[in-house]
Amino acid sequence: MSDHVLRAYDSILDLLPSAENPTPIVRLRRIPSYRHTQVYAKLEWYNPFGAVKDRVAANLVRDAEARGERLENLVEPTSGNTGMGLAMLSNAKGYKFAATISKEIPSEKRTALRFFGANLFELDDNLCPMPGQPEGAMAKATELAAQPGWRQLNQYKNPANPDAHYRTTGPEIWKQTGGKITHFVASLGTCGTITGTGRFLKTQNPAVKVIGVHPADGHDIPGVRSLRALRLTDFFTPAEYDGLLEIGDAETYGHCLRLNQEESIIAGPSSGLALAGALQSIPDEPGNLAVVIFPDNVFKYISSLQRHLPQLFPKPASAAVPATPNDPFAPYLQAAFAFAEHGPDVIDVHAAHELLAAGVPVIDVRNPDEFAQARIAEARNLPLPELSQGRTDGLPTDRHAPVMTICARGRRSLYALLLLKARGYQDVKSVAGGMHAWGDSGLPTQSGR
Repeated sequence: MSDHVLRAYDSILDLLPSAENPTPIVRLRRIPSYRHTQVYAKLEWYNPFGAVKDRVAANLVRDAEARGERLENLVEPTSGNTGMGLAMLSNAKGYKFAATISKEIPSEKRTALRFFGANLFELDDNLCPMPGQPEGAMAKATELAAQPGWRQLNQYKNPANPDAHYRTTGPEIWKQTGGKITHFVASLGTCGTITGTGRFLKTQNPAVKVIGVHPADGHDIPGVRSLRALRLTDFFTPAEYDGLLEIGDAETYGHCLRLNQEESIIAGPSSGLALAGALQSIPDEPGNLAVVIFPDNVFKYISSLQRHLPQLFPKPASAAVPATPNDPFAPYLQAAFAFAEHGPDVIDVHAAHELLAAGVPVIDVRNPDEFAQARIAEARNLPLPELSQGRTDGLPTDRHAPVMTICARGRRSLYALLLLKARGYQDVKSVAGGMHAWGDSGLPTQSGR
């Protein structure tokens, strides 16, 4: 017989959390600078399959089984963690499982899904699957689910998602804090965590503040959604929340690093995102007690860390390149780029879409392989290295004519803007957030060469 006190179990599924068997909360002692407010992290990698989404996966399956549905071949669009939970639950219950997933998800997660036995369909989609992408993860899952014997439980629309947190996460936190919680903070993806947990906590005490934290457009944080993407999300109910904050990539990964090095907590990027939002929004007052959801650990995100914390990944000595003399004018070039980044020539994707409809050409400066995976139908491909070498294919001959530049996330397109202005083009706009923000906003793309 399973015993939570002895931590002895008859089945791995008996480790699934509840108020009697909660995931731990740990007080943060070093990073918060508060004198009075206490901040606790709820460590969700203590779920049996390593993430907060184990709760959702288990409740999706429980709900379907309770309604007598035949679960033989499951399929789910995922950014990784729900898929991992469903894969392992399927193993335990004798089901087969397929996951549809973006190629942009860290390779560690995609490899783990294969290792867990999932049949993987890797697609050109955003980090967190979005509706309206004709060749994306959601559309592919819907196609597969239409086959005889297949079933999509659909974490994005199934009320069993927030219900998982109403049943488990909320009661656990209430019991663990002795009902003293004043603030609950979560990063936002499908919004099942914040909505389900928040609803439970407010039934216990309507004064509890529920705060959601989201990334910026064009972000590089797996599993979460920008505000534009959240507006297309069924369980995003901002009227029920007491605050929404936007946190950038640099602050997210900086807090992730600090959690590991200062608090000895092996938290991943979305934990850093949530903590940064908590520290910005919660005042330092006597009696304040905050609980922040830490969705999973850092080990699934090494490839993401390489992009955002490159100092942790020094090149081998053999790969070192000879040092070049310092350019005394480099700081001025960096300042020019920084001014341009926040200047009037950077536009959002909706303004870009309006200009495109008005006939303004868009130059995609990514490399040809990126361009082939997902692009704006009317875009012309002129990779940044070739543009910098003087090529002008696809550019207007009239240098007073308007033109837009776009890339993956908005950095290369800004360099392209500066290059084009240096070549005499008068009216150049760079698209903030690039193709990631374009896709997050549900604007149309196409793929193929």
